[in-house]
Amino acid sequence: MFETVLIANRGEIARRVIRSARRLGLRCVAVYSEADGGAAHVAEADAAYCIGAAPAAESYLRGEAILEAAKAAGAEAIHPGYGFLSENAAFAEACAAAGIVFIGPPAAAIRAMGSKSEAKALMEQAGVPLVPGYHGYEQAAEALVAEAHKVGYPLMIKASAGGGGKGMRVVQHQDDFLEALQAARREAKGAFGDEHMLLERYLPAPRHIEMQIFRDNHGNAVHLFERDCSSQRRHQKVVEEAPAPGLSEALREAMGDAALRAAEVIDYRGAGTVEFLVDGDGFYFMEMNTRLQVEHPVTELITGFDLVEWQLRVAAGEPLPAAQQEIVATGHAIEARLYAEDPAAGFLPSTGRLLHLAFPEAAEGVRVDSGVRPGDTVSIHYDPMIAKVIAWGADRATALSRLQRALARTEVAGVVTNLGFLQAVLSHTRFAAGVVDTAFIDQQRAALVAADEDVPAFVLAAAALAEIGWRGADADAAAAASSDPHSPWRLTNGWRLNAETHSDLTFLNGEEKLEVTVFYGREGLRLALPGGEVSAAALPRSDGRLELRLGDVAFDARVLRQGLERWVIVEGASYLLMLEDVLRNVAGEAGASGRIVAPMPGKVTAVLVREGDAVETGMPLLRLEAMKMEHTLTAPHDGTVERLDCAAGDLVEEGAELAMVAQDDPAL
Repeated sequence: MFETVLIANRGEIARRVIRSARRLGLRCVAVYSEADGGAAHVAEADAAYCIGAAPAAESYLRGEAILEAAKAAGAEAIHPGYGFLSENAAFAEACAAAGIVFIGPPAAAIRAMGSKSEAKALMEQAGVPLVPGYHGYEQAAEALVAEAHKVGYPLMIKASAGGGGKGMRVVQHQDDFLEALQAARREAKGAFGDEHMLLERYLPAPRHIEMQIFRDNHGNAVHLFERDCSSQRRHQKVVEEAPAPGLSEALREAMGDAALRAAEVIDYRGAGTVEFLVDGDGFYFMEMNTRLQVEHPVTELITGFDLVEWQLRVAAGEPLPAAQQEIVATGHAIEARLYAEDPAAGFLPSTGRLLHLAFPEAAEGVRVDSGVRPGDTVSIHYDPMIAKVIAWGADRATALSRLQRALARTEVAGVVTNLGFLQAVLSHTRFAAGVVDTAFIDQQRAALVAADEDVPAFVLAAAALAEIGWRGADADAAAAASSDPHSPWRLTNGWRLNAETHSDLTFLNGEEKLEVTVFYGREGLRLALPGGEVSAAALPRSDGRLELRLGDVAFDARVLRQGLERWVIVEGASYLLMLEDVLRNVAGEAGASGRIVAPMPGKVTAVLVREGDAVETGMPLLRLEAMKMEHTLTAPHDGTVERLDCAAGDLVEEGAELAMVAQDDPAL
């Protein structure tokens, strides 16, 4: 076994590898970008080396800088994690040339599976079923149009070097093919530096089932059962589970055999995942990920094996820790990916400082893998995952119940998250019944993604009571520090001359104003809420939460403030309100017509118009890249581009004004 291993990754991935390596007694070396100097994985490592600027291309994708750090640290091996350089054949070769073990498969295997086109050709030779399509080398647009006609519509355009839903487009009609091809190529070029495309018959509602496989250097090969990853949006996994609900033993065995044939044909080593689409009783090879997967914890929980430990042992030349007959699946496990993103806004990434972050206390069958801590920043440069929350149970119903309870006890403030969306997915009748395919989330989006709704009265009450408490505490502190601590001007009890003692508060929920009046009576507080008056009381707890009572209803909440933001957390659900700033004309600022603003921090990749151009409603104006995805900003109405405030290559913050479109005069 090695003595020192360098982890060429960040966040949750690096922390996960460190945890297993430490248990084996290894010295762990981290690398970090300038943006990650205070990150948790850096703090947990035995040594850490800065490898460049914040953008991944200038740090975590710089193989030469990582190798220099490994040599300086005396590392005998490099674990690439998943993502970044984990499937980079050139980096694997560079490690070998430097005499450092790459904890992953041989470069030849990575190269074979790194091209989806080449992978499909190899799988065809090995007798692994394929989705009908085109995976040839001719890439001229005219040739692809002709091949698309042979495949038939609807079809899927996929980046040959892609993954994670990037460089993929579903095309329903031939008239849309060229535009979708161009968009997929742009995204693939930006994400992978490769715009080679393949075409596949689009299966509208298959299941996405993957097999976890392992091979060592002694001819041993096993699979560790399957995972169901069908709960997806934008071709990105949201919830994963093992084993796959309702999968017949015959189909499971056939898929396991096919996965092992796929690994054998490329002489694979280490951990790999063979992904299939399942349509009825048939299954088709989709791709092979030559690395550990994000969702590997569900496999660990049902088998009892540490897959990172297996990676380390195989890379060190040891045989697999178990034979196929010794690998048994026990119980069921489900994983939910918690992201900083806004489902109601098309799942746009949310960036900012984590004002508060709390996970459920350790409980039977519950595991949380996270790469961030309270106070850390979710930036534009990396994947916005906050954590993976995983639960195991003796059966699926128990695992599901435990995961739902764990999410209800998860608290996040400072960024918008998909926590409510995850809870909706898990509680949906189709998911509870285990009847889920890749179209599930899209079909049920209206039920799963809450539209902007009225703020519940109890949330508004919690914000008001917390505000009164803060003002009182702030006044007490100011009075204690002043020359006249008993001055009546320090009172915060809402005293009014010739009026009932009260305080008026105004909160903003987007554009909506919500007014609350707090009355101070002899018998306690009363709140005048939009729905009427109610008696109220608040008692601070030692854990920072408030015990609240509204009339006869008792509940507890956590309320936090950052500037004018007021975050209210109740049973895992977060609500963001703004305390109205009477010194700023909020409505006037938000009402400007024709302003094109950045919906999130990102990089302007293309400006598609010029000042003075006439545009129509919905016409593309700009392209913005953020969190590795491309977003197109369009004209809000017919008009003329009056002003452009950005250029291709600019880095912009959320809310930055990028352009102005003057609306046409309807009278002309």
